[in-house]
Amino acid sequence: MKFGTKAIHAGQEPDPTTGAVMTPIYQTSTYWQKSPGDHKGYEYSRGTNPTRKALEDCFAALENARFGLAFSSGMAATDAVMKLFKAGDEVITGNDLYGGSYRMFTKIFANYGIKFHFIDLSDPEVIREHLNDNTKLIWIETPTNPTMKIVDIEAVAAIAKANNVLLAVDNTFASPYLQTPIDLGADIVMHSATKYLGGHSDVVMGALMLNDEELYQRLWFIYNSCGATPGPQDSFLVLRGLKTLHLRMKAHCENGRAIAEFLKSNPKVDKIYWPGFEDHPNHEVAKKQMRDFGGMISFSLKGADLAATFQLASSFKVFSLAESLGGVESLINHPASMTHASIPKEIREAAGVTDSLLRLSVGVEDIEDLLEDIKQAIGA
Repeated sequence: MKFGTKAIHAGQEPDPTTGAVMTPIYQTSTYWQKSPGDHKGYEYSRGTNPTRKALEDCFAALENARFGLAFSSGMAATDAVMKLFKAGDEVITGNDLYGGSYRMFTKIFANYGIKFHFIDLSDPEVIREHLNDNTKLIWIETPTNPTMKIVDIEAVAAIAKANNVLLAVDNTFASPYLQTPIDLGADIVMHSATKYLGGHSDVVMGALMLNDEELYQRLWFIYNSCGATPGPQDSFLVLRGLKTLHLRMKAHCENGRAIAEFLKSNPKVDKIYWPGFEDHPNHEVAKKQMRDFGGMISFSLKGADLAATFQLASSFKVFSLAESLGGVESLINHPASMTHASIPKEIREAAGVTDSLLRLSVGVEDIEDLLEDIKQAIGA
């Protein structure tokens, strides 16, 4: 089954009671049992809900995985993965990481004795220098947030498997439309489903997809026991959003390419980060593991200080200054003061997240309107 067909149909069957084509919103906290333990797989909605189950099955299908789990946020999904580990365990991850993940790793799980190594993953061979008997997980983003570094998933997966280490991939920026890390050897795929999967900036949700049944059961135990699961209304909204994921991603990619090329040709632009350029680091890896290059772009202007960057970020009319990404509307973000503010200045700047960097989430509006907005903000 092709991607677009899966996005519309996977995990969904006509409602057995009414024949409704759309999955109903099962707005219930509990379920009738004929006798104790005699139920149809649903007991209490913290653990299982038919609307959420349909969504989870669709999640799994889109990532070519066997199992899917929906969480109340992307951070809740990340939290569940980290709860697989104990004091003394070690995690290797990137030095160009979403600020919320960095904050969780350093401010919460480091306090429980888990050690994190933040390294440049552009060259997977560097991972070997940090492997030891305590290494239990490699956690990567690709493209990274916000400097769009590309990590070779297949190469990292080979290192992980050879050393009996789990590999988890945050696939939020790419979406399963652009890359499927399970096919490249990843054990776990994580999404902030708030972003491209939901696609309309009206719901907060996270997701995990995986193949291994034993690992799925361990994560499901955490999922059910700790209870960071979404309700049926949110599940319905993301399930509805998924039906147009393939159409939206095509438009995001087309608009992203046009804007990236315009910015690169503008003499006022200093640096631009977009993996579709041949001179972007690891562009060949991106070509190999991605189907297109997406609608996320970061850039800075020549000679812009913090005040000038703030002024620029506030001068757009179609792009909204806001956190998040992946919605149908275009957004502009200042990572240093917004999404990555929790990372100490010297650490984020070493990874390229400077005060002059701006990040665009290119939406699906008419490209002429988006280009005109950029022109009026920074000058043609």
